[in-house]
Amino acid sequence: MKIAFMGTPDFAANVLQRLIDETYDIMLVVSQPDRPVGRKKECFPTPVKKVAQAHGIPVFQPENIKEDHAEIIAAKPDLIITAAYGQIIPKVLLDAPRLGCVNVHASLLPKYRGGAPIHQAIVDGERESGVTIMYMDVTMDTGDIISQASTPITELDDVGTMFEKLSVVGADLLVQTLPDIEAGTNRRTPQDHDRATYAYNIKREDERIDWTKAAKDIYNQVRGLHPWPTAYTKINELNVKVFKSELLEQKTEKEAGTLMAVDVTGIAVSCGDGKVLRILELQLAGKKRMPIKDLLNGDHPFKVGEKCDN
Repeated sequence: MKIAFMGTPDFAANVLQRLIDETYDIMLVVSQPDRPVGRKKECFPTPVKKVAQAHGIPVFQPENIKEDHAEIIAAKPDLIITAAYGQIIPKVLLDAPRLGCVNVHASLLPKYRGGAPIHQAIVDGERESGVTIMYMDVTMDTGDIISQASTPITELDDVGTMFEKLSVVGADLLVQTLPDIEAGTNRRTPQDHDRATYAYNIKREDERIDWTKAAKDIYNQVRGLHPWPTAYTKINELNVKVFKSELLEQKTEKEAGTLMAVDVTGIAVSCGDGKVLRILELQLAGKKRMPIKDLLNGDHPFKVGEKCDN
């Protein structure tokens, strides 16, 4: 069974590595083009491309897969596997392999269709997530389900830890499912579209903290955007990225967004439900990410009684 693998980030790279370890014949890897990152705008290979190069697998990086896919069809894969590729796959490509095109999606479909299912599940305070192996369709994440596996989301999990967990769950589930796909004996269960929910890519407005919300909701937002793209707030018109926080038992009648305390334990901020959230780790514009205690060792712009912008 010749496989073309399509993916881009670390989640997909871990799945690809597992397929290679299981000695599957990965004859072509397709990934997003390398993009400039950081202040120096340096181009680095995608995580999936790194894995492919380490094993001598040819890599194809089209700018627009809808227009540039002839190389994949010409390779004549028996199966295409996608995992967080990042572009919509055209029908002509979906129909090309004799065994079809399957996707490793990081949610329990039909819940959280879209490009940010892990982020959204944590932001929403879900206690469980999982992976779905599904046949791809022309519309986003609507194809028939082949198999699923679940895993808990703990109160301490964030996007980074759940990406790691789900990449392992997804890789395990995929290698368990592939023999049935190859044999044509796999299940194929249509999704209940009436139960579908969506997790679209995170936008800038999703990152801004609204302190009029409940403390638990803000806590979930912070960990649901950590370590990327990161929640932020404004204090004295200064953008402050918030990486880590914790819920306090303390209650207050102070207006939402008021700085209740600024000390080595963190910055305590009042929330809309009368509870308090403590910021533990942050980054000021033009500065490095740091724990609060390190920030307070030098000059800092925070004073008790000041307000975060809502």
